[in-house]
This record gives sequence, C-alpha cells and structure tokens, in this order.
Amino acid sequence: MVIATFRFYEELNDFLPPERRKRQFDCACARAATTKHMIEALGVPHTEVELVLVNGESVGFDRQLKGGDRVAVFPRFETFDVAPLLRVRDRPLRVTRFVADAHLGGLANLLRMAGFDTLYDNGFQDGEIADIAAREGRIVLTRDRDLLKRRLVTHGCYVRTLKPAQQLREIFDRLELARSARPFTLCLDCNAPLRAIDKTLVQDRLPPVVRTRHERFSTCDVCRRVFWEGSHWRRMRALLDEMGLPE
Repeated sequence: MVIATFRFYEELNDFLPPERRKRQFDCACARAATTKHMIEALGVPHTEVELVLVNGESVGFDRQLKGGDRVAVFPRFETFDVAPLLRVRDRPLRVTRFVADAHLGGLANLLRMAGFDTLYDNGFQDGEIADIAAREGRIVLTRDRDLLKRRLVTHGCYVRTLKPAQQLREIFDRLELARSARPFTLCLDCNAPLRAIDKTLVQDRLPPVVRTRHERFSTCDVCRRVFWEGSHWRRMRALLDEMGLPE
C-alpha cells in the first residue's frame, strides 16, 4: 500500500464527498494502482477528466502511482487550449455524435433537432451503450457515473441538469456545439437525415388545416414522417434562438 495526495478541480468536485472537495487529501492506493483506477475509485468518471498531472507532469491514465505522488486532476478547460499537454486519450473524436442512456430521451430528441446524430433507445442496457460508443466513436451521455467508468467508454459526459432544455444548454456549453449545429436536418424519431419534399407529393398525408396553411415540408425516408413549420417547430426554434443558433 502506498499513499498519494490528490486534488480535484472545478466541477470534478461535484463527484466527491464534501470533506474532499476543493482541497488536497491523502489516499491509500494499491501498489499497482494507476491514475485511472484511483480517480474512478474516488468517484470521478474518467470521461470527465481532461488533464492529469502527477508531480507537475502530464501523464496518461495508465501511470502507476508511487508513494508520495501528488496528483492534480482537471476537467475540460474552457479558456485556453491544453491540447499539447494531454496524455489521457490517444486521439480526439473526428465527428461529434452521441449515444444517450435510457433516462435522456428528451435530450436525445433535442440534440437531433439541433442536427446532431444521437442514438437513443429506452431499452439500451449499459453494456450495449458502451459497445456502441466504442464501435461507432460516439460520446456517451448519461446520469449514471458507473456507465462512464466502463473500460470501453473513452468519451462521455455526465449530465448534471434534469430538464431536457437545460440539458441541451449544458451539453452545448461544455462541448462548444453551437458552431457545428445544423438545426432541423435530422428526423426527431429515427435520427435519419431529412430532405425537402414538394407539397404535392405528401398532401394526401397532411391534415386539412396543414395543407392550407403551410408550403414548406421535409420528410424522412426511413420512417416516412412529414415535418412542417407548425407550433412544435416554432417552440423548438425559440429554444435554439435562445442559445444563439442561426436560422
């Protein structure tokens, strides 16, 4: 058994018991314990961590801890680029796409609305989500800390807020998604791309009041749903406007 000193920064403290927040503390570690093992043993999912310093040196999750080591653990940096220092992941994801757990159906729907490929099924088990994330290079969205600790999950976000609109703002802010958004380009039900379609080709599938009031339509070739700019669209557009997303 060896003793190392830990200090967690900013929102990572939310995962710690009150007596360990925003201060350094000593912790007993197994002789072969790595930084990843100890960070997660202390309650912090590794997917929430952007930078680990041991004795002032940036290290990876596989660094074995020694007696007397001083470990500083940081979340994502918002104000400056630390990419040259990073050692905890092999590479960033090239495409931003998500898989959401069973408790985040509302968030998944809103992310699709904003144009982000988001897989969701309330029947997904944790193991399935981890497998999908690893196989397809997806970011896991969850309120389950244990899911983020799974070995296969390399990129993930613990969602702190409870209501879907708040969750959308949280994820947009944390991952700086505004510049990548492409609103109303994905089907809200099945996540497939939407395409514009002439009104005459779908008018037999429209309610009478919609046929008289609207001229622009889009459709999903997978589920064949038809979308138009009705009251639901206006509510969603208002949410996106609040977040500063372009038309």
